Amino acid sequence: MIDRLDADLLSLWRAEPRIGVLEASRRLGVARGTVQARLDKLVERGIVSSFGPEVDPAALGYGVMAFVTLEISQARGHTALNDHLAAIPEVLEAHTITGSGDILVRIVARSNADLQRVIDQMVSAEGINRSATVIALETQVPYRVLPLVEAAAGP
Repeated sequence: MIDRLDADLLSLWRAEPRIGVLEASRRLGVARGTVQARLDKLVERGIVSSFGPEVDPAALGYGVMAFVTLEISQARGHTALNDHLAAIPEVLEAHTITGSGDILVRIVARSNADLQRVIDQMVSAEGINRSATVIALETQVPYRVLPLVEAAAGP
C-alpha cells in the first residue's frame, strides 16, 4: 500500500509535524511537487487521517485514565448509546468488542472522585446493564503507528 518514500515522508511528518512541504522535499531529496502529490494521495486513501495536534489529557488536568467495559441490553444494541457516549467530553474513544463486554470505552478524569462522576454519567443511559472499570497506572507503550508504517513499506 505504501512504498519507502511514503514511509519516510510519514516518519518525517510524525517526528516534525510543523515541517513544510518544501523543507520535507529538501530533506527527502525529492521535488516539492512529489512530496505534495504523495501527501495528497496518502490523505485521499485515508492513510493520513489528521494533521491536528496531539493533545495530552494529563496536561489539561485529566491525569486519571481508565478503560471501562460496558455490558449493554442486546435488545437496544450499541448504536443507541453512540450519541450518549459522544456527548461526554471525558470519553476519548469507544469500540464495540467481542468477549464478556459489549463496548470498551477509554475515559479520562481529573481525579478518582471525578472518575466516579464520569462513570455515573456513562452508565446513566438506558440500555447499559453493567460496567467494569480498570484504571491505567502508567502507559508502557503509547499509541504509535510508525512501526506499522515501516512494516507496510517493507525493506
